[in-house]
Amino acid sequence: MIRSKKARPGLPEIRRAEEFENELLDLARVTRVTKGGKRMSFRACVALGNRAGQIGVGVAKGADVSGAIEKAVRVANKNLITVPIINETIPHWIKKKYCASLILLRPAPPGWGIVAGGATRVILSLAGVKNVTAKMLGSRNKINNARATIEALKSLKKITK
Repeated sequence: MIRSKKARPGLPEIRRAEEFENELLDLARVTRVTKGGKRMSFRACVALGNRAGQIGVGVAKGADVSGAIEKAVRVANKNLITVPIINETIPHWIKKKYCASLILLRPAPPGWGIVAGGATRVILSLAGVKNVTAKMLGSRNKINNARATIEALKSLKKITK
């Protein structure tokens, strides 16, 4: 589904769903306590990428699981960033903190693979980075680790030779 800018100038262009892959990072049942009792809803955290340098993470809540996941995919689509990839790796070391999560990303030689765990591994693979070493320090919260990884990838500088 593509919306042309000529058709409606105020709306952004919607990217095709076929070129992007999404992966569920976290799904949790959350409750809100009201005067009448507990209201149940679901929180989904989804990573969306095209394995060619674009990645986004979205978190959303919904009354049911599928609704929460669809909302999270829409949010991730709005928050896409472009990652500079040089020789299938990142251009330089980066250390980024988000809340209590600390992420350290290091470039790796060709053939090394993605040496990372948890949400960081999923995000780096969906972004298209093939050789990188990562370390998650501090918090084990998946959403904060995902956001710290996105912040690290966002602050990478494009190095030209």
